[in-house]
Amino acid sequence: MSELQSVPAVLLLEDGTVFHGKSAGKIGTTAGEICFNTGMTGYQEIFTDPSYYGQLMVMTNAHIGNYGTKRTETESYSIKIAGLICKKFTYEYHRPQADQSIQEYFEEETLVGISDVDTRAIVRHIRSKGAMNAIISSETTDIEVLRQRLADTPPMEGLELASKVSTKEPYYFGDPHAELKVAVLDYGIKQNILNCFAERGCYLKVFPAKTPYEEIRAWGPDGYFMSNGPGDPAPMDYAVATAKAILEEDKPLFGICLGHQLLALAVDIPTYKMHHGHRGINHPVKNLETGHCEITSQNHGF
Repeated sequence: MSELQSVPAVLLLEDGTVFHGKSAGKIGTTAGEICFNTGMTGYQEIFTDPSYYGQLMVMTNAHIGNYGTKRTETESYSIKIAGLICKKFTYEYHRPQADQSIQEYFEEETLVGISDVDTRAIVRHIRSKGAMNAIISSETTDIEVLRQRLADTPPMEGLELASKVSTKEPYYFGDPHAELKVAVLDYGIKQNILNCFAERGCYLKVFPAKTPYEEIRAWGPDGYFMSNGPGDPAPMDYAVATAKAILEEDKPLFGICLGHQLLALAVDIPTYKMHHGHRGINHPVKNLETGHCEITSQNHGF
């Protein structure tokens, strides 16, 4: 057993609810909006998804770390969640292809987490009371100290976070000789979305979130894509203006997650904060036209 497994940790929710557990990852303190993911696998992809930037992630799957981590199984260049909350944090892994243990990975990425807590009770609490801010600490278990630090954490509603995770410079992806050119507006795009476009014969130019529309159009794309990303779409006036300009151009325009919400705002359909959001790879959605039910991947709090 690692010495870290005996270090006490505490999770304090904004409404005063407290859970005691053990340290997982780096010793420290971290705060953010608490949310949960119902996926049974793919924890490394979840941790590196820019859409989760600034959030404390509760994993409903009981065992985290049992297949280690691998550098090629990421959605971005670094961990994006603010902290991890799980039932069992496994220091040993059993997969020959893995590069390192999840503990080693978290220490490299300086990620703070808590394990050995009742994640089912936490999820039920969030589902009942709604999303709220929370704080994890393995540095101190003094609730009053943590309560004061938690009070300084801004709510997710009203936060513009896309520009914090977007690329700083434009870059190209895919085959330059591909049949189609697609301009990608990066608000926190996942690597696998780029892979899917390239596999379908698209050459991509990925633009920073606040790139002026004229600069994007000058590349001469056949279509536009507005990516996923974190935070509230409502304060992203710059992105809404870009979406409106693209709509006037009458070229194909596609949005996922945050990008889809920005498209709604561009045509005067308002967005709002959900009670606790939808996050997971196993959400059933019924097609009202066909009557068929499909299992979908969801990740949105607005």
